[in-house]
Amino acid sequence: MKTSIVGKYDLLEGNKLYQARARVALPYLVKQAEARQTIYYSDLAKILEMPNPRNLNYVLGVIGNAMKELSLSIDIKIPPIQCIAISKRTNLPGDGISWFIDIADYSTRSPSQQKEFLDAMLAEIYLFPYWREVLNVLGLDPIHIDLQEDLHKATKIRSGGESESHRKFKEFVSKNPLVLGLKDSLPEGILEHVLPSADVIDVLFIDQSLKIGVEVKSIISTPEDILRGIFQCVKYKHLIEAKQIVDNELPNSRIILALEGRLPEKFIIAKNLLGIEVIDNILMS
Repeated sequence: MKTSIVGKYDLLEGNKLYQARARVALPYLVKQAEARQTIYYSDLAKILEMPNPRNLNYVLGVIGNAMKELSLSIDIKIPPIQCIAISKRTNLPGDGISWFIDIADYSTRSPSQQKEFLDAMLAEIYLFPYWREVLNVLGLDPIHIDLQEDLHKATKIRSGGESESHRKFKEFVSKNPLVLGLKDSLPEGILEHVLPSADVIDVLFIDQSLKIGVEVKSIISTPEDILRGIFQCVKYKHLIEAKQIVDNELPNSRIILALEGRLPEKFIIAKNLLGIEVIDNILMS
């Protein structure tokens, strides 16, 4: 693969901050593509240590231009991987993506039409088999995570009964959906909701057809217990939606890991790859 054309867009050698950030961001987007997961702008901005996610448009624009020019130079269509980054509010990429896709008037289409287009683009991105080769051509290293020690510790956790700290935090969250960014008008969350597998999720909010499950970890939770919570959320999402399916409902759920403390930095990539929403540093008032 040739890189000369890509170089003119300064992905490889540009010394501006947004260009350097693009070189950091692309391997993360590739990792998300391999995991078949989107990533919120806010989460990507946090990885890149950007205080304002709105400035990602420059970063993603550099990546988009590089992918277009690399496609031309090797005569292989490279999907617009920047589509993986989406807004938490709309679950869609920003209008700037219209410069990089072959869909007329994308920005004027309805949200439902844009979602259909996004799903089609994501399928192309997830199935593209040469992302590692793209990184190699650009001289960028793939992302590798190693949580084996933490995972081993997580498997050794045994329940010793509910702590007072966990109980208080759980009850606080159930009565205060606003701390999770949910509507204040929601009914109080159901505590200790039992799923058909006999697993128990700490809090369940019901917003019409949407079920919002919340696993909570109080201030005394260890890092390995927080990692365990991430995996619990993966399980709960599948269980809640399985129940919806057999109840003749459309699967429609959202799962949140609510932390009274801070999410350890070493788990940020893992939670993004697994598609788990984490809200941390929640203050009980």
